[in-house]
Amino acid sequence: MRLEQGDFERITREAGDPVALARRLATARPPYLHAVALDAARDGVVPLELARQLVAAAAPVPLQLGGGVRLPADAAALVEVGVARVIVGTAALEQGPERYVDALGERLVVAVDVDRGEIRTHGWTSGGSSADDFVDRSRTAGVARILCTAIDRDGTLAGPDLALLERVVARFRGPVLAAGGIRSRADLAALEGIGLEGAVVGRALLDGILEQP
Repeated sequence: MRLEQGDFERITREAGDPVALARRLATARPPYLHAVALDAARDGVVPLELARQLVAAAAPVPLQLGGGVRLPADAAALVEVGVARVIVGTAALEQGPERYVDALGERLVVAVDVDRGEIRTHGWTSGGSSADDFVDRSRTAGVARILCTAIDRDGTLAGPDLALLERVVARFRGPVLAAGGIRSRADLAALEGIGLEGAVVGRALLDGILEQP
């Protein structure tokens, strides 16, 4: 399932079986295969069985997975079933990112999901915390990398929010991944130009607008 702006009422594309899709996308050998268990992100149930299936389908491409992590033990369980990087958002904000640095080290990706300068959590259904403050906390805690999603661009093919991403790169001073609105190789070049380590591409690939490498 592909949502627009994270809204469960605005499905832009039903992509079918996620395991079959992972297997197909992995044939292009991307650096990582990125997946988010949307129901788990909303409901807070760690998706261990789905993770096992996606790891097997994506191999040898490493899997970066988010959704449902509420405790360090949840994150560790995902690593045990083969997830290479675990994305933690809500729990890192509410409990402090340092708990997940201790549990995951370099395998941790902290999700910085931003809407009008605020962090959104619980599957993007809640908010109120400052995005700048959360980026600063993540840097101070020693987070290895963050994934910054511009929620208002997500699933829209409207182009990335370069102003937001430039600010996040400057504040974090470490590897940053971008998501939201990416539609072309020109967008990817622009992201590289402002210092992004990488980008998550979803709808543009599924719709055939951006071809697989």
